[in-house]
Amino acid sequence: MKKLLLLISLILISVTSNAAATATELEGSFKTGPAIILIMVLVTFILVGILFRAKDTSDYYAAGRSISRVGSGMAIASNWMSAASVLGMAALMFGMGYHGLAYVVGWTGGYVLLLILMAGQIRKYGKYTAPDFIGDRYYSQGLRVVAAIIAIFISISYCVGQFGGIGLMFKWILGIDYLLAVIIGAGVILCYTLISGMLGVTKNMQVQYIIIATSFLIPLFILLFKYDYFWLIPPIGYGSVVSDIVAGVPLNESKELFNIYGHPFSIVSSPEYVMPWAESSGGTFFQWMVIVFSLMIGTAGLPHVLQRFYVVPNPRDARWSVVWGLFFICIIYWTAPVYAAFGKMFAAHPEVGTLPVDAIVVYTAQLGNVNPLIVGLLAAGAVSAAFSTTSGLLVAGASAFSHDLYVKVINPEATAKKQLLIARIGTVLMAVIVTFIAMLELALIAELVALAFSLAGCTIFPLFLLGIWWSGSNKQGAVAGLIAGSVVSLISLTYFITGRLGVMLPYHDFVNYWLGAWYFAWVGAPLAIIVNIIVSKLTKPTPLEVRKFLVEQVHL
Repeated sequence: MKKLLLLISLILISVTSNAAATATELEGSFKTGPAIILIMVLVTFILVGILFRAKDTSDYYAAGRSISRVGSGMAIASNWMSAASVLGMAALMFGMGYHGLAYVVGWTGGYVLLLILMAGQIRKYGKYTAPDFIGDRYYSQGLRVVAAIIAIFISISYCVGQFGGIGLMFKWILGIDYLLAVIIGAGVILCYTLISGMLGVTKNMQVQYIIIATSFLIPLFILLFKYDYFWLIPPIGYGSVVSDIVAGVPLNESKELFNIYGHPFSIVSSPEYVMPWAESSGGTFFQWMVIVFSLMIGTAGLPHVLQRFYVVPNPRDARWSVVWGLFFICIIYWTAPVYAAFGKMFAAHPEVGTLPVDAIVVYTAQLGNVNPLIVGLLAAGAVSAAFSTTSGLLVAGASAFSHDLYVKVINPEATAKKQLLIARIGTVLMAVIVTFIAMLELALIAELVALAFSLAGCTIFPLFLLGIWWSGSNKQGAVAGLIAGSVVSLISLTYFITGRLGVMLPYHDFVNYWLGAWYFAWVGAPLAIIVNIIVSKLTKPTPLEVRKFLVEQVHL
C-alpha cells in the first residue's frame, strides 16, 4: 500500500507542470489537472478493492472481524465523511449561517450517543447486520424481513445524496451533463464494491480518509495564509473570518487581495450570518433543536453505521473505534465552516452570480485562486467522501438483501458462493434505483441525507435501544412500535414527495413544519418507544433464553 501511494505521489508531481495551467472556469469546461487526479484516485480505489477483495461471506459482511481500533476509527470517519459532510455542511452554513450548525451538532452528538449506549453491546451480541440483530433479539422472522426492507430503503435514501454529490463533482471536473456524471459515478462505485465487499471497502475507507483529510485541509491552509488569517489552526482563523463577515470588509481595507475574477476581497456588514434564528437562515429555534435530536438518534440507527461495530475483534475495540472515529471526524467537522465563511466572502460580488450551493466547497477554493491541481485534489476528496459512504451503504443494503432476506428466509441452505452472488445482485439493483432518484435532484445533499436519519431514528433506533437495554421489550411491542414509527415516517415522506411534485395535500404547511422531512423523528422515535413499552407490558413476556442471553452476554 505504501508503494502504491508513493507511485501516485510521483505521478502527480510529474503532471503538475503540464496541468497547472488548466482552465479555471467555474462551469462548463473540462479541467485536465483535476481530471487526472480524479482518475488516479478512482484507480487507487479499484486496486485496493482487488488487493483486499472479499473471499467469503465473513469478509463480505464484516471484514473477517480483523480490523484494528485505529483502522476501524478511520473507516468509521471515512464512512461518515459523506458528501453531506464534505460538501453538504458547508453548503448549509453558506446558505443558512448559524442554523446550518444544527447538522454538525446532531451528527457529532450521534456518535457520542453510540459510544455511550450501543457500540460495545452491539459487538457483544455478535450478529452481522442490523436486521439480523432485530430478527434474533425479537425472535421473529417477520421482523427480520421488515427490518431488512427498512435497512435497504434507508440505504437507498442515504445513497441518493451521495450520488448527487458525485454527479456535481464529475460535472465540475469533466464539464459534462449532470445526469451523465451521475451514471459514470454509479458505474465506478459498483465496480469496486462488487469486487471487494466489506473487507475491501474497509481498507478503501482508510485510504479514502487520508485523501479526504489531506484534500480538505490543504486548500484551507492556503486560503487562510493568503488572506492574512491565522492558518496553523483553521478553526481559529475561522473566528476572524466570521468577524469580518459580521463587521464587513471595506474596499479600502482589502489589502489589494482579489478573487479569481479580480474582484476585491470585501463584503458589506452581514450580522445575520451569526444570528441563530435570523429570518434569512430559513429556520427557527424549534427546527434547530429537532434537527439536532433527529440526527443524533438517526446516527444511532443507521444500518451501515451499526454494521461498522461488527468488523472489530471484540467489544472493547468497538468502543475505542468510536473514540478514534470521533477524533478523525472532528478534524473535518471543525474546518468545514471555514469554507462556508470564505464562500460568503468570495461570492459577495454580484458578478460572481449564483453558484450551486452543494458545490460551494470547491467553488470557494477556485474563487480564492488556489492552484487548479489543489482544487482538483479537493474535488477528488469530495468524490472520495461520497464513494466511501456509498460503498458502506451498498454493502449494508446488499447484506440485508442477501443475508437477512435470501439466506435467513428464502433459502437457508444457500452456499457461500450463492450468498455472494445474491449480495452482488442486490448491490446492482440498489445502485440502479439510487441513480434514477439522484437524477431528480429533489433537495440539497445534506437534506436528503437527513431524511434517511429521521427514518432510521423512527424505526431502527427504538428497536436497538430497547432491545439492548430493556429485556422486557418483546416481539409484540417491537411490531407495534415499528408500526407507530413507520406511520409517522410515511406521513412526513408523503407530504414531502407530493409537495416536490407540486401537489398540495390538506394541512400541507402545518405537516411540513411540524413533521419536516429532515426531522420527523422527534415525534416518530419517542412514539415508537412509548408504544413498544406499553404493548410489551400488556402482552406475553420476552422468552427466558433471550433475557438470560442479554444479562450474561450483552450487559456484562
